[in-house]
Amino acid sequence: MFEATKVGRSVSKQDYKEQQEELRTQLLEVQRELRHTNIPVIVLVSGVEAAGKGEVVNRLNEWLDTRGVQTFAFWNESDEERERPRYWRFWRAMPPRGEISILFGGWYQTPIEHRFRGQCSDAELDGELNRIVDFERMLVQDGALIVKFWFYMSESDQKARLKELSRDDRSRWKMLPEKSKFSEHYAAFEQVAERVILHTDRGSAPWYLIEAGDRRYRDLTVGKTLLHAIRSRLAEHGASESNGTPTSPELPESDSAQITLLDQLDLDLALPHEDYKSELKRLQTELNELAWSAYNKQRSAVLVFEGMDAGGKGGAIRRITQAVDARLYRSIPVAAPTDEEKAHHYLWRFWRHIPRAGLMTIYDRSWYGRVLVERVEGFAGASAWRRAYSEINRFEEQLVDSGIVLVKCWIHISQDEQLKRFKDREDVPYKRYKITEDDWRNREKWPQYKEAVNEMIVRTSTRHAGWTLVEGNDKPYARVKVLRTVCDALNEALKGPLAPTAGYLPCGEKRVEPVANGKPVKTGGG
Repeated sequence: MFEATKVGRSVSKQDYKEQQEELRTQLLEVQRELRHTNIPVIVLVSGVEAAGKGEVVNRLNEWLDTRGVQTFAFWNESDEERERPRYWRFWRAMPPRGEISILFGGWYQTPIEHRFRGQCSDAELDGELNRIVDFERMLVQDGALIVKFWFYMSESDQKARLKELSRDDRSRWKMLPEKSKFSEHYAAFEQVAERVILHTDRGSAPWYLIEAGDRRYRDLTVGKTLLHAIRSRLAEHGASESNGTPTSPELPESDSAQITLLDQLDLDLALPHEDYKSELKRLQTELNELAWSAYNKQRSAVLVFEGMDAGGKGGAIRRITQAVDARLYRSIPVAAPTDEEKAHHYLWRFWRHIPRAGLMTIYDRSWYGRVLVERVEGFAGASAWRRAYSEINRFEEQLVDSGIVLVKCWIHISQDEQLKRFKDREDVPYKRYKITEDDWRNREKWPQYKEAVNEMIVRTSTRHAGWTLVEGNDKPYARVKVLRTVCDALNEALKGPLAPTAGYLPCGEKRVEPVANGKPVKTGGG
């Protein structure tokens, strides 16, 4: 691949001077146009060592308006990054719509280095590359433009450049001399790079191979390629996206053919008051001990609560927070997205709150809004919420494989019980803030929400991240079932060593025997 493109291209000083000013003007113009769109631009810069990646990025920051550009270098992981899923650091670097992020290496850097050092096999590398392809596809489908540059040069040119850099006190090579080892095995590194590029070169996010022997040619080629990519994307902006085919089967019209998982719940289940008091105390004591044990073993937990309006999510969450030390958890109420959140992919705001090792995050509503309220109320187009199922499954897979204990509860109540609770909220002064016009309006769409919930559970209740369905008409029963579910999940996770359960093994990670801690959908008895 690379040998066929090492032709010694170059640009004279005079040609460079003449083209640079025009290119800079055009880049600034297209950047101003970009600001008024919903398109985030992600520029990935990778390639052989000493190819001048830093010089190129500095040049782009010189040519562009830096107020709309952010640059990220993914060097050694910080403690904060090591205690979260690996992609957490990349989500933090995602640009708002209308702006540009330049990423050194990005999500390619670690798998390339691990494979080059022999820390993983070709099969494991391919598994990671499959995840990257899915990740980039998700970003592109959300409107992002991904421009990937791979810089290459001949072995002799690289050696000459390394010698030059070794004498430059401003060079990063003074700080990272171990990187020079990559040049000692030029052919091996190039072989890994070719495998990576062939696997991840897709029409929606192609690689641009840039010959880096001549600095002027390199810089102009990158600038012109970026300019053309943004212009092309702007020309496509606003084109309607197909809604695609339905994700669920078309059912016969008879009532018996349209029952859902929710219809199978026994909402008459109840817990006597005395039993509730004793069980609540026992489970809260157990949860307190488990939370501290998880902290000491550096096992994080993410608890997700969804349900119909007035279903009892808040009451269940309070029984958890009463039991857990306030220093160990954060409770995140999810409402309509802010302007900052709407400027990013919808998962961005949830990635921000993923807990550090040993801590707990509790989501009162969650990323499932994309396939529930946004679907039913029309805030997300059909193509957007239909592809969200696989996006959510991949997101949760990353959480679980990083060691996070993930618990998802749907608390369900009947329409009659919901009406009773709505009226109670209107009658009790300190509860009135809980009831809004939207709550009453949403009742009219109960059948649509019920259909959406059923499809959500079917498509996102996986072996590694199953839903627990909670019968919620009786609040004491529901609260005890939720507490028991959380305790059971933590107990199971803390039994043995950390191990991937979703089937994904990051390239370079140590193999361990998997443990079965995935939870299937549970109904009835509790």
